[in-house]
Amino acid sequence: MTKEEQKPGEGKEGKTRWTDCIYNPRTGEFIGRNASSWGLILLFYLVFYGFLAGFFCLTMWVMLLTLEDHVPKYNDRVPSPGLVIRPKSLDIVYNRSDPANYGQYIRHLDTFLQRYNDSEQASNELCLAGEFYDQDAEAQKKACQFRRSTLRICSGISDPNYGYSEGKPCILVKMNRIIGLKPQGEPYVNCTAKRDSPLSVQYFPAAARIDKMYFPYYGKKVHEKYVQPLVAVKLLLTKEDYNKEITVECRVEGSNLRNNDERDKFLGRVTFRVLVTQ
Repeated sequence: MTKEEQKPGEGKEGKTRWTDCIYNPRTGEFIGRNASSWGLILLFYLVFYGFLAGFFCLTMWVMLLTLEDHVPKYNDRVPSPGLVIRPKSLDIVYNRSDPANYGQYIRHLDTFLQRYNDSEQASNELCLAGEFYDQDAEAQKKACQFRRSTLRICSGISDPNYGYSEGKPCILVKMNRIIGLKPQGEPYVNCTAKRDSPLSVQYFPAAARIDKMYFPYYGKKVHEKYVQPLVAVKLLLTKEDYNKEITVECRVEGSNLRNNDERDKFLGRVTFRVLVTQ
């Protein structure tokens, strides 16, 4: 039989179409593998990733068994706390004649001081001043009272504007919490202006002292009602101070807490700027 006499369709069975790369109907292969081959591969990866997931869960479980619920196992924090201020801004700029201009600072202080309300603090302990309040043997730690009224004219009780309307704003200074910290000496806050002439300030409580009875701190879970002691700093600005930017630095003095580390500008100190316009 010559080539011309071949029947139609003969010789086409050996031809391969491009769709056979995905599914070959003659061999039953899908992407080059039959059903049994695909089943073995899926079984292998199911067992492999199942083992990895189980091993990961096992290591996490063992690690969690070594951790304390309330105190970090490894504490790489600095041994001295940083200082922060409220209202939460390092640039306090406002016009004392415009209540809407300084309203944000008033609202921030009102919100922050809610936990310090005398009614809230009445359930806390009346602690012995000047003594550390050690509670190592107690499962649930108690908190010492720090009443809002202690801040007097900077408490927002007698003056709801915290002195901002008269151009003599109140700034609240507090230390960051460090579990187990027991500062030595008699820590207090000292604020100065970075300029040639001194800046008159008034502190509440008296002498800007941070009492030892608020230490040590035991952690958020067991020391739920704990509130950090505050020092209110009232900046007694005069007319000559208005319309001038004043840089103020507050430091923790009188103790072993560090306040002069040039690598950390907030370690034991805080610097902020104040600009009051009329």
